[in-house]
Amino acid sequence: MLDNLGGRFQEIFKKVKGHGKLNEDNIKAALKEVRLSLLEADVNYKVVKDFVNRIKEKAIGEEVMTGINPGQQFVKIVNDELVELLGGTNARLTKAPKAPTVIMLAGLQGAGKTTFAAKLAKFLKKQGERPYLVGADVYRPAAMKQLQVLGEQIDVPVYVEEGSKDARGICDNGLAIAKENKATYVILDTAGRLHIDESLMDELRDIRKATRPQEILLVVDAMIGQDAVNLAESFNNTLNIDGVVLTKLDGDTRGGAALSIKAVVGKPIKFVGVGEKIDDIELFHPERLVSRILGMGDVVSLVEKAQEAIDEDDAKSLEEKIKNQSFDLEDFLKQLQNIKKLGPIGNILKMLPGVGDIGDLAPAEKEMKKVEAIIQSMTKQERKKPEILKASRKKRIAKGSGTEVSDVNKLLKQFEQMKQMMRMFSGGNMPSLPGMKGGRRGMKFPF
Repeated sequence: MLDNLGGRFQEIFKKVKGHGKLNEDNIKAALKEVRLSLLEADVNYKVVKDFVNRIKEKAIGEEVMTGINPGQQFVKIVNDELVELLGGTNARLTKAPKAPTVIMLAGLQGAGKTTFAAKLAKFLKKQGERPYLVGADVYRPAAMKQLQVLGEQIDVPVYVEEGSKDARGICDNGLAIAKENKATYVILDTAGRLHIDESLMDELRDIRKATRPQEILLVVDAMIGQDAVNLAESFNNTLNIDGVVLTKLDGDTRGGAALSIKAVVGKPIKFVGVGEKIDDIELFHPERLVSRILGMGDVVSLVEKAQEAIDEDDAKSLEEKIKNQSFDLEDFLKQLQNIKKLGPIGNILKMLPGVGDIGDLAPAEKEMKKVEAIIQSMTKQERKKPEILKASRKKRIAKGSGTEVSDVNKLLKQFEQMKQMMRMFSGGNMPSLPGMKGGRRGMKFPF
Protein backbone atom coordinates (compact mmCIF):
# COMPACT_ATOMS: atom_id res chain seq x y z
CA MET A 1 0.00 0.00 0.00
CA LEU A 2 2.76 2.45 0.93
CA ASP A 3 4.69 1.66 -2.25
CA ASN A 4 1.79 2.06 -4.67
CA LEU A 5 0.05 5.10 -3.21
CA GLY A 6 3.33 6.66 -2.08
CA GLY A 7 4.82 6.38 -5.56
CA ARG A 8 1.83 8.14 -7.10
CA PHE A 9 1.89 10.99 -4.58
CA GLN A 10 5.61 11.54 -4.98
CA GLU A 11 5.23 11.81 -8.76
CA ILE A 12 2.48 14.41 -8.26
CA PHE A 13 4.68 16.42 -5.90
CA LYS A 14 7.58 16.40 -8.36
CA LYS A 15 5.34 18.05 -10.96
CA VAL A 16 4.03 20.58 -8.46
CA LYS A 17 7.52 21.53 -7.30
CA GLY A 18 8.54 21.95 -10.94
CA HIS A 19 6.34 25.03 -11.21
CA GLY A 20 8.03 28.29 -10.27
CA LYS A 21 4.75 29.55 -8.89
CA LEU A 22 1.49 27.83 -8.11
CA ASN A 23 -1.71 29.10 -9.67
CA GLU A 24 -5.27 27.87 -9.82
CA ASP A 25 -4.70 25.92 -13.04
CA ASN A 26 -1.71 23.85 -11.94
CA ILE A 27 -3.24 23.28 -8.49
CA LYS A 28 -6.39 21.91 -10.14
CA ALA A 29 -4.26 19.67 -12.38
CA ALA A 30 -2.41 18.31 -9.36
CA LEU A 31 -5.64 17.75 -7.43
CA LYS A 32 -7.10 15.85 -10.37
CA GLU A 33 -4.19 13.40 -10.11
CA VAL A 34 -4.56 13.24 -6.31
CA ARG A 35 -8.25 12.38 -6.76
CA LEU A 36 -7.46 9.65 -9.30
CA SER A 37 -4.71 8.17 -7.10
CA LEU A 38 -7.01 7.91 -4.09
CA LEU A 39 -9.86 6.39 -6.09
CA GLU A 40 -7.46 3.80 -7.56
CA ALA A 41 -6.37 3.05 -3.98
CA ASP A 42 -10.02 2.14 -3.29
CA VAL A 43 -10.71 5.11 -1.02
CA ASN A 44 -14.40 5.89 -0.51
CA TYR A 45 -15.65 8.29 -3.22
CA LYS A 46 -17.27 10.76 -0.79
CA VAL A 47 -14.10 10.78 1.35
CA VAL A 48 -12.01 11.59 -1.74
CA LYS A 49 -14.35 14.38 -2.80
CA ASP A 50 -14.30 16.07 0.64
CA PHE A 51 -10.54 15.59 0.96
CA VAL A 52 -9.76 17.20 -2.42
CA ASN A 53 -12.13 20.10 -1.73
CA ARG A 54 -10.41 20.87 1.57
CA ILE A 55 -7.00 20.92 -0.09
CA LYS A 56 -8.31 23.12 -2.89
CA GLU A 57 -9.69 25.67 -0.41
CA LYS A 58 -6.38 25.87 1.43
CA ALA A 59 -4.08 25.71 -1.61
CA ILE A 60 -5.77 28.39 -3.71
CA GLY A 61 -5.14 31.34 -1.45
CA GLU A 62 -2.93 34.38 -1.07
CA GLU A 63 -0.68 32.75 1.55
CA VAL A 64 0.31 29.89 -0.72
CA MET A 65 0.53 32.01 -3.88
CA THR A 66 3.05 34.37 -2.30
CA GLY A 67 5.03 31.75 -0.32
CA ILE A 68 8.77 31.34 -0.70
CA ASN A 69 8.36 27.70 -1.75
CA PRO A 70 4.80 27.09 -2.93
CA GLY A 71 5.56 23.49 -3.92
CA GLN A 72 6.60 22.61 -0.37
CA GLN A 73 3.55 24.41 1.00
CA PHE A 74 1.30 22.27 -1.21
CA VAL A 75 3.00 19.13 0.12
CA LYS A 76 2.44 20.36 3.69
CA ILE A 77 -1.26 20.98 3.03
CA VAL A 78 -1.67 17.46 1.62
CA ASN A 79 0.31 16.03 4.55
CA ASP A 80 -1.83 17.81 7.16
CA GLU A 81 -5.10 16.82 5.48
CA LEU A 82 -4.04 13.16 5.17
CA VAL A 83 -3.14 13.08 8.87
CA GLU A 84 -6.53 14.57 9.73
CA LEU A 85 -8.26 12.07 7.42
CA LEU A 86 -6.63 9.21 9.33
CA GLY A 87 -7.73 10.51 12.72
CA GLY A 88 -5.24 13.23 13.54
CA THR A 89 -3.59 11.60 16.54
CA ASN A 90 -2.81 8.14 17.86
CA ALA A 91 -5.82 6.62 19.67
CA ARG A 92 -4.63 4.31 22.46
CA LEU A 93 -6.48 1.66 24.40
CA THR A 94 -8.40 2.93 27.39
CA LYS A 95 -7.98 1.19 30.72
CA ALA A 96 -10.82 0.14 33.02
CA PRO A 97 -10.99 1.88 36.43
CA LYS A 98 -10.68 -1.53 38.06
CA ALA A 99 -8.67 -4.49 36.74
CA PRO A 100 -9.00 -6.46 34.63
CA THR A 101 -9.58 -4.41 31.50
CA VAL A 102 -11.65 -6.53 29.10
CA ILE A 103 -10.95 -6.21 25.38
CA MET A 104 -13.37 -7.92 23.02
CA LEU A 105 -12.22 -8.73 19.48
CA ALA A 106 -14.81 -9.04 16.71
CA GLY A 107 -14.68 -9.51 12.95
CA LEU A 108 -15.24 -11.89 10.08
CA GLN A 109 -13.56 -15.27 9.74
CA GLY A 110 -10.10 -15.05 8.21
CA ALA A 111 -9.41 -11.48 9.32
CA GLY A 112 -6.70 -12.64 11.73
CA LYS A 113 -8.47 -12.19 15.09
CA THR A 114 -6.79 -15.12 16.83
CA THR A 115 -3.30 -14.14 15.71
CA PHE A 116 -3.96 -10.53 16.65
CA ALA A 117 -5.21 -11.61 20.09
CA ALA A 118 -1.79 -13.18 20.74
CA LYS A 119 0.05 -10.17 19.26
CA LEU A 120 -1.90 -7.81 21.51
CA ALA A 121 -1.24 -10.01 24.54
CA LYS A 122 2.50 -9.90 23.90
CA PHE A 123 2.35 -6.16 23.25
CA LEU A 124 0.65 -5.61 26.63
CA LYS A 125 2.99 -8.03 28.38
CA LYS A 126 6.02 -6.03 27.21
CA GLN A 127 4.42 -3.01 28.88
CA GLY A 128 4.39 -4.82 32.22
CA GLU A 129 0.75 -5.93 32.10
CA ARG A 130 -0.58 -9.42 32.93
CA PRO A 131 -2.77 -10.41 29.97
CA TYR A 132 -5.09 -13.41 29.86
CA LEU A 133 -6.47 -14.90 26.64
CA VAL A 134 -9.95 -16.40 26.33
CA GLY A 135 -10.80 -18.56 23.30
CA ALA A 136 -14.48 -18.08 22.48
CA ASP A 137 -14.46 -19.12 18.82
CA VAL A 138 -16.66 -22.20 19.12
CA TYR A 139 -17.18 -22.74 15.39
CA ARG A 140 -13.86 -22.62 13.55
CA PRO A 141 -12.06 -25.96 13.78
CA ALA A 142 -8.84 -25.80 15.82
CA ALA A 143 -9.37 -22.11 16.73
CA MET A 144 -8.98 -22.80 20.45
CA LYS A 145 -5.95 -25.01 19.83
CA GLN A 146 -4.35 -22.26 17.76
CA LEU A 147 -4.84 -19.78 20.59
CA GLN A 148 -3.33 -22.24 23.09
CA VAL A 149 -0.26 -22.76 20.91
CA LEU A 150 0.21 -19.00 20.49
CA GLY A 151 -0.29 -18.50 24.23
CA GLU A 152 2.49 -21.00 24.96
CA GLN A 153 4.81 -19.21 22.54
CA ILE A 154 4.43 -15.89 24.37
CA ASP A 155 4.00 -17.41 27.85
CA VAL A 156 0.50 -16.00 28.38
CA PRO A 157 -2.28 -18.12 30.01
CA VAL A 158 -5.22 -19.17 27.82
CA TYR A 159 -8.70 -20.22 28.92
CA VAL A 160 -10.68 -22.53 26.62
CA GLU A 161 -13.53 -25.02 26.97
CA GLU A 162 -13.03 -27.53 24.19
CA GLY A 163 -16.25 -29.02 22.91
CA SER A 164 -18.42 -26.24 24.34
CA LYS A 165 -20.68 -24.26 22.01
CA ASP A 166 -21.62 -21.67 24.65
CA ALA A 167 -19.45 -18.68 23.71
CA ARG A 168 -21.03 -16.41 26.31
CA GLY A 169 -20.47 -19.00 29.05
CA ILE A 170 -16.82 -19.45 28.01
CA CYS A 171 -16.20 -15.71 28.19
CA ASP A 172 -17.98 -15.46 31.54
CA ASN A 173 -16.00 -18.36 33.04
CA GLY A 174 -12.73 -17.19 31.47
CA LEU A 175 -13.17 -13.73 32.95
CA ALA A 176 -13.76 -15.20 36.41
CA ILE A 177 -10.61 -17.35 36.16
CA ALA A 178 -8.59 -14.37 34.89
CA LYS A 179 -9.69 -12.32 37.91
CA GLU A 180 -8.59 -15.13 40.25
CA ASN A 181 -5.19 -15.09 38.54
CA LYS A 182 -4.84 -11.31 39.02
CA ALA A 183 -4.85 -10.58 35.27
CA THR A 184 -4.78 -6.90 34.33
CA TYR A 185 -6.12 -7.48 30.81
CA VAL A 186 -8.50 -10.11 29.41
CA ILE A 187 -8.62 -10.50 25.63
CA LEU A 188 -11.72 -12.24 24.24
CA ASP A 189 -11.16 -13.99 20.90
CA THR A 190 -14.71 -14.30 19.57
CA ALA A 191 -15.95 -16.28 16.57
CA GLY A 192 -16.35 -14.89 13.08
CA ARG A 193 -18.37 -15.87 10.04
CA LEU A 194 -17.69 -15.81 6.33
CA HIS A 195 -20.25 -13.00 6.19
CA ILE A 196 -22.35 -10.97 8.61
CA ASP A 197 -25.50 -12.72 9.83
CA GLU A 198 -27.97 -12.21 12.66
CA SER A 199 -26.82 -15.23 14.70
CA LEU A 200 -23.25 -13.82 14.77
CA MET A 201 -24.47 -10.43 15.94
CA ASP A 202 -26.74 -11.97 18.58
CA GLU A 203 -23.81 -13.95 19.98
CA LEU A 204 -21.57 -10.87 20.09
CA ARG A 205 -24.31 -8.88 21.83
CA ASP A 206 -24.61 -11.64 24.46
CA ILE A 207 -20.85 -11.65 25.07
CA ARG A 208 -20.81 -7.87 25.37
CA LYS A 209 -23.68 -7.97 27.87
CA ALA A 210 -22.01 -10.67 29.98
CA THR A 211 -18.46 -9.27 30.08
CA ARG A 212 -19.01 -5.51 29.76
CA PRO A 213 -15.80 -4.94 27.76
CA GLN A 214 -13.90 -1.69 28.17
CA GLU A 215 -13.04 -1.80 24.46
CA ILE A 216 -14.56 -3.58 21.46
CA LEU A 217 -12.04 -3.75 18.64
CA LEU A 218 -13.08 -4.72 15.13
CA VAL A 219 -10.36 -6.73 13.37
CA VAL A 220 -10.44 -6.07 9.62
CA ASP A 221 -8.39 -7.57 6.81
CA ALA A 222 -6.98 -4.52 5.00
CA MET A 223 -6.73 -6.54 1.79
CA ILE A 224 -10.53 -6.56 1.28
CA GLY A 225 -10.34 -2.89 0.33
CA GLN A 226 -13.51 -0.79 0.29
CA ASP A 227 -15.56 -3.66 1.73
CA ALA A 228 -13.65 -3.08 4.98
CA VAL A 229 -15.50 0.21 5.40
CA ASN A 230 -18.92 -1.37 4.82
CA LEU A 231 -17.97 -4.11 7.30
CA ALA A 232 -16.93 -1.57 9.92
CA GLU A 233 -20.21 0.30 9.50
CA SER A 234 -22.26 -2.88 10.04
CA PHE A 235 -20.38 -3.95 13.17
CA ASN A 236 -20.41 -0.42 14.55
CA ASN A 237 -24.18 -0.12 14.12
CA THR A 238 -24.64 -3.34 16.11
CA LEU A 239 -21.91 -3.20 18.74
CA ASN A 240 -20.82 0.45 18.87
CA ILE A 241 -17.16 -0.49 18.45
CA ASP A 242 -14.37 1.55 20.06
CA GLY A 243 -11.75 1.13 17.38
CA VAL A 244 -10.46 -0.79 14.39
CA VAL A 245 -7.49 -3.08 13.88
CA LEU A 246 -6.19 -3.37 10.32
CA THR A 247 -4.37 -6.64 9.67
CA LYS A 248 -2.22 -7.57 6.64
CA LEU A 249 -1.31 -3.94 5.96
CA ASP A 250 1.97 -5.31 4.60
CA GLY A 251 0.13 -7.32 1.94
CA ASP A 252 -0.97 -6.50 -1.59
CA THR A 253 -3.55 -3.96 -0.53
CA ARG A 254 -4.49 -0.69 -2.20
CA GLY A 255 -4.88 1.12 1.11
CA GLY A 256 -8.42 2.42 0.75
CA ALA A 257 -9.55 0.88 4.03
CA ALA A 258 -6.92 2.73 6.06
CA LEU A 259 -7.75 6.05 4.42
CA SER A 260 -11.55 5.68 4.60
CA ILE A 261 -12.55 4.01 7.87
CA LYS A 262 -12.09 6.94 10.25
CA ALA A 263 -13.88 9.38 7.94
CA VAL A 264 -16.83 7.08 7.20
CA VAL A 265 -17.32 5.20 10.49
CA GLY A 266 -15.98 7.83 12.88
CA LYS A 267 -13.98 5.27 14.88
CA PRO A 268 -10.17 5.36 15.06
CA ILE A 269 -7.71 2.78 13.82
CA LYS A 270 -5.84 1.71 16.97
CA PHE A 271 -3.47 -1.02 15.76
CA VAL A 272 -2.10 -2.33 12.48
CA GLY A 273 -0.68 -5.75 11.70
CA VAL A 274 2.43 -5.42 9.54
CA GLY A 275 3.56 -9.03 9.19
CA GLU A 276 3.00 -12.63 10.18
CA LYS A 277 5.37 -12.75 13.17
CA ILE A 278 4.00 -12.39 16.69
CA ASP A 279 5.90 -9.08 17.11
CA ASP A 280 4.52 -7.58 13.88
CA ILE A 281 2.04 -5.23 15.53
CA GLU A 282 2.20 -1.44 15.68
CA LEU A 283 0.19 1.27 17.35
CA PHE A 284 -1.44 3.26 14.58
CA HIS A 285 0.09 6.72 14.26
CA PRO A 286 -1.60 8.71 11.46
CA GLU A 287 1.26 11.17 11.09
CA ARG A 288 3.82 8.37 10.75
CA LEU A 289 1.85 6.48 8.10
CA VAL A 290 1.37 9.70 6.12
CA SER A 291 5.08 10.45 6.41
CA ARG A 292 5.85 7.06 4.86
CA ILE A 293 3.27 7.53 2.10
CA LEU A 294 4.74 10.91 1.16
CA GLY A 295 8.31 9.56 1.10
CA MET A 296 9.48 11.40 4.22
CA GLY A 297 10.37 8.27 6.15
CA ASP A 298 9.49 7.38 9.73
CA VAL A 299 12.57 7.79 11.87
CA VAL A 300 10.55 7.84 15.10
CA SER A 301 9.22 4.30 14.51
CA LEU A 302 12.68 3.13 13.48
CA VAL A 303 14.17 4.44 16.73
CA GLU A 304 11.42 2.76 18.75
CA LYS A 305 12.04 -0.54 16.97
CA ALA A 306 15.76 -0.25 17.75
CA GLN A 307 15.07 0.52 21.41
CA GLU A 308 12.85 -2.56 21.71
CA ALA A 309 15.13 -4.93 19.81
CA ILE A 310 18.58 -3.93 21.03
CA ASP A 311 19.86 -4.37 24.55
CA GLU A 312 21.39 -1.15 25.90
CA ASP A 313 24.19 -3.02 27.69
CA ASP A 314 25.12 -4.75 24.42
CA ALA A 315 25.21 -1.37 22.68
CA LYS A 316 27.52 0.07 25.34
CA SER A 317 29.74 -3.01 25.15
CA LEU A 318 29.94 -2.62 21.38
CA GLU A 319 30.96 1.01 21.72
CA GLU A 320 33.79 0.07 24.08
CA LYS A 321 35.02 -2.66 21.72
CA ILE A 322 35.09 -0.22 18.83
CA LYS A 323 36.99 2.31 20.94
CA ASN A 324 39.64 -0.18 22.02
CA GLN A 325 39.67 -1.89 18.60
CA SER A 326 38.69 -5.34 19.89
CA PHE A 327 35.62 -5.73 17.63
CA ASP A 328 35.62 -9.28 16.18
CA LEU A 329 33.45 -11.56 14.05
CA GLU A 330 31.53 -12.72 17.12
CA ASP A 331 30.46 -9.10 17.69
CA PHE A 332 29.72 -8.69 13.99
CA LEU A 333 27.40 -11.71 14.06
CA LYS A 334 25.56 -10.29 17.06
CA GLN A 335 24.99 -7.00 15.22
CA LEU A 336 23.67 -8.82 12.15
CA GLN A 337 21.20 -10.62 14.38
CA ASN A 338 20.19 -7.31 16.00
CA ILE A 339 19.49 -5.82 12.58
CA LYS A 340 17.30 -8.83 11.73
CA LYS A 341 15.22 -8.14 14.85
CA LEU A 342 14.21 -4.79 13.34
CA GLY A 343 12.53 -6.57 10.41
CA PRO A 344 13.21 -6.95 6.68
CA ILE A 345 15.85 -4.61 5.28
CA GLY A 346 13.32 -3.08 2.88
CA ASN A 347 11.00 -2.08 5.72
CA ILE A 348 13.90 -0.52 7.64
CA LEU A 349 15.13 1.50 4.66
CA LYS A 350 11.65 2.79 3.90
CA MET A 351 11.63 4.43 7.33
CA LEU A 352 14.60 6.60 6.34
CA PRO A 353 13.77 9.99 4.79
CA GLY A 354 14.39 10.35 1.06
CA VAL A 355 15.06 6.68 0.32
CA GLY A 356 12.09 6.39 -2.06
CA ASP A 357 11.84 3.38 -4.37
CA ILE A 358 14.53 0.95 -3.23
CA GLY A 359 13.75 -1.83 -5.70
CA ASP A 360 14.32 -5.52 -5.08
CA LEU A 361 16.26 -6.15 -1.87
CA ALA A 362 16.06 -9.94 -2.04
CA PRO A 363 19.76 -10.20 -3.05
CA ALA A 364 20.80 -8.14 -0.01
CA GLU A 365 18.68 -10.30 2.31
CA LYS A 366 20.25 -13.41 0.76
CA GLU A 367 23.75 -11.99 1.23
CA MET A 368 23.08 -11.32 4.92
CA LYS A 369 21.97 -14.92 5.42
CA LYS A 370 25.11 -16.14 3.65
CA VAL A 371 27.37 -14.02 5.88
CA GLU A 372 25.56 -15.26 8.99
CA ALA A 373 25.97 -18.89 7.88
CA ILE A 374 29.71 -18.42 7.24
CA ILE A 375 30.37 -16.91 10.68
CA GLN A 376 28.25 -19.56 12.41
CA SER A 377 30.36 -22.26 10.71
CA MET A 378 33.49 -20.90 12.42
CA THR A 379 34.76 -21.96 15.82
CA LYS A 380 34.73 -19.42 18.62
CA GLN A 381 38.48 -19.07 18.34
CA GLU A 382 38.22 -18.38 14.60
CA ARG A 383 35.63 -15.67 15.18
CA LYS A 384 37.88 -14.05 17.79
CA LYS A 385 41.02 -14.32 15.67
CA PRO A 386 40.13 -14.44 11.95
CA GLU A 387 43.82 -14.09 11.09
CA ILE A 388 44.30 -17.81 11.87
CA LEU A 389 42.00 -18.77 8.99
CA LYS A 390 44.19 -20.55 6.45
CA ALA A 391 43.19 -22.55 3.35
CA SER A 392 42.11 -25.75 5.13
CA ARG A 393 39.97 -23.90 7.67
CA LYS A 394 38.35 -21.79 4.94
CA LYS A 395 37.44 -24.95 2.99
CA ARG A 396 35.82 -26.44 6.10
CA ILE A 397 33.88 -23.23 6.81
CA ALA A 398 32.71 -22.96 3.19
CA LYS A 399 31.51 -26.55 3.21
CA GLY A 400 29.74 -26.13 6.56
CA SER A 401 27.94 -22.97 5.42
CA GLY A 402 27.04 -24.18 1.92
CA THR A 403 29.15 -21.45 0.30
CA GLU A 404 32.39 -21.13 -1.65
CA VAL A 405 35.88 -20.33 -0.34
CA SER A 406 35.67 -17.12 -2.38
CA ASP A 407 32.66 -16.09 -0.26
CA VAL A 408 34.67 -16.65 2.93
CA ASN A 409 37.55 -14.58 1.55
CA LYS A 410 35.15 -11.82 0.52
CA LEU A 411 33.66 -11.66 4.03
CA LEU A 412 37.09 -11.51 5.67
CA LYS A 413 38.19 -8.72 3.33
CA GLN A 414 35.03 -6.70 3.98
CA PHE A 415 35.37 -7.26 7.73
CA GLU A 416 38.92 -5.94 7.68
CA GLN A 417 37.78 -2.85 5.76
CA MET A 418 35.03 -2.33 8.33
CA LYS A 419 37.54 -2.51 11.19
CA GLN A 420 39.68 0.10 9.48
CA MET A 421 36.68 2.43 9.24
CA MET A 422 35.86 1.84 12.89
CA ARG A 423 39.34 2.95 13.91
CA MET A 424 38.29 6.43 12.82
CA PHE A 425 35.84 6.45 15.74
CA SER A 426 38.26 5.03 18.28
CA GLY A 427 39.23 8.48 19.54
CA GLY A 428 35.69 9.81 19.90
CA ASN A 429 32.11 8.87 20.55
CA MET A 430 29.94 6.82 18.25
CA PRO A 431 26.82 8.60 16.98
CA SER A 432 23.83 8.07 19.23
CA LEU A 433 20.12 7.84 18.63
CA PRO A 434 18.17 10.93 19.65
CA GLY A 435 16.49 10.70 23.02
CA MET A 436 12.86 9.74 22.59
CA LYS A 437 10.03 10.53 24.95
CA GLY A 438 9.59 7.44 27.06
CA GLY A 439 12.70 5.89 25.51
CA ARG A 440 16.34 5.57 26.52
CA ARG A 441 18.42 8.67 25.84
CA GLY A 442 21.75 8.41 24.13
CA MET A 443 21.26 4.82 22.96
CA LYS A 444 24.06 3.82 20.58
CA PHE A 445 23.77 2.52 17.06
CA PRO A 446 24.53 -1.23 16.91
CA PHE A 447 25.53 -1.21 13.27
